[in-house]
Amino acid sequence: MPSASNGIGTLSERSLHASLKEWLAEPGDEIEKQVDGYHIDIVRGPLLIEIQTRNFSAIKKKLSSLIENYQVRLVHPIASAKWIQRVDKRGRKVSRRKSPRRGRVEHLFQEMIRIPKLAKHASFSVQVLLIQEEEVWIDDGKGSWRRKNWSIMDRSLLQVVDSVTIPNAKSFLQLLPDGLPDEFSNRQLSSELKIPNTLARKMTYSLRKMDLLKTVGKVGNAYLFSVAEDVG
Repeated sequence: MPSASNGIGTLSERSLHASLKEWLAEPGDEIEKQVDGYHIDIVRGPLLIEIQTRNFSAIKKKLSSLIENYQVRLVHPIASAKWIQRVDKRGRKVSRRKSPRRGRVEHLFQEMIRIPKLAKHASFSVQVLLIQEEEVWIDDGKGSWRRKNWSIMDRSLLQVVDSVTIPNAKSFLQLLPDGLPDEFSNRQLSSELKIPNTLARKMTYSLRKMDLLKTVGKVGNAYLFSVAEDVG
């Protein structure tokens, strides 16, 4: 497997990454091709397609280099439904349950906050795949305290539910809800989209770095934002 330094996912992402690559591939595509010293998941003519399941920081340098000479599409899966299967140290199944968490397209900003300025480049686009997936947890005592020391052994694709392509920076504005006033706060964005305020803040931060939003004032301690005038 190519190293993480080339922007490919970690061991725990192996099955999911491979399945998404198979799902995306079309006749004539070149798979795992070297371009300018980087492993590229899919080369489709002039388009380079990179799948990143998490941690956009890991591929920031790679993407920054490639978009200067190529069209680059970053593909990111978000789990709209997830099942968690637990196995013991010997790999025997212990339990399987559905997670209450449901991912949405807006969760893209949990990662876009790491590379918002890249979105301004004319050669860059994003494709969000809403998926159903399964995580396999192993009771090895080495995992996150949030999982009570269970490690994520693998992630696998069950189904691709939907695909949303964001072809350019301006298109990110389509993720803002229609009911927002011309000047709005993070709290209003959070309320309209029914998302946590922390995610709303990541959205407005990213959109400001893309030069799509501007800060226009404050009400109390809350900043107000509006769409930048030069966004046609």
